[in-house]
Amino acid sequence: MKTLPAATLMALFCLYSGCAQKSGNDYVVTIHTPHGKMVAILFDDTPKHKQNFIKLAREKFYDSLLFHRVIEGFMIQGGDPTSRKAKPGENLGNGGPGYTIDAEFTPAHFHERGVLAAARLGDQVNPTKASSGSQFYIVQGRKFSNEELAQLEQGINYQRKNNALREILFMPEYTALRETVIKKQQEGDANWLNSFFEQSDTLITKVKKDFRRFTFSDAQKQAYTTVGGAPHLDGEYTVFGKVISGMDVIDKIAAVLKDPSDRPVVDVPMTITVEEMPKSKIEKLYGYTFKN
Repeated sequence: MKTLPAATLMALFCLYSGCAQKSGNDYVVTIHTPHGKMVAILFDDTPKHKQNFIKLAREKFYDSLLFHRVIEGFMIQGGDPTSRKAKPGENLGNGGPGYTIDAEFTPAHFHERGVLAAARLGDQVNPTKASSGSQFYIVQGRKFSNEELAQLEQGINYQRKNNALREILFMPEYTALRETVIKKQQEGDANWLNSFFEQSDTLITKVKKDFRRFTFSDAQKQAYTTVGGAPHLDGEYTVFGKVISGMDVIDKIAAVLKDPSDRPVVDVPMTITVEEMPKSKIEKLYGYTFKN
């Protein structure tokens, strides 16, 4: 009896069992700076952000733009096209390509050290949390204790509850309740207001069916207590990539001298290149493991 080659047997097994293979190509993004280069991959499950970033990089949109906002222990931000010819001390951060990108939140990606995420305008003018078309940041962050994460959870839930309650009170059908709240605020009745806030969970879950309490996952807790990051940004900004080589460059840029607006005193320009290569080669070169 003729024996099938091992590779053929594996292919047949995968065909019938549905096992995933790390095959095909992906893109390696290299961000060149005066302080060294950072190599990153972009996530498949944030396709709009991935495709847009690759498109802009290939068009050389990012070339000679600055990392215009740098906060040590937090992140480094760039991608504002008005930074290309900015004068020293000029205020930056409001430029873009003229469009935004729909938010692409996924629990698998959070603000651990080294991730790429999209900057955006604030909730008051951007309630859908749509991303800037070009501005991005790379997280440096710091390590957190379990106690600090618990406090952050409490603060995030307080803010989310407060925002949800505010939205409800401005619905036409809750005009009478809103007027009562305003009256109690004018009277300075803190006891009533605190009691109302504490007991408002039933109202919120009744009106806003998608409202959920925020809780850090085990993966988030593991990352934030060992690698570090910026956990307070989770669920607020789209994370779409990760630096897989050159983490030290993030630290070097984060440590430069800044002006009062967090802009580096000595400009930190970037050039971004994109190379398509087999996933197996990316894993071998950079030690990054693609998920099945």
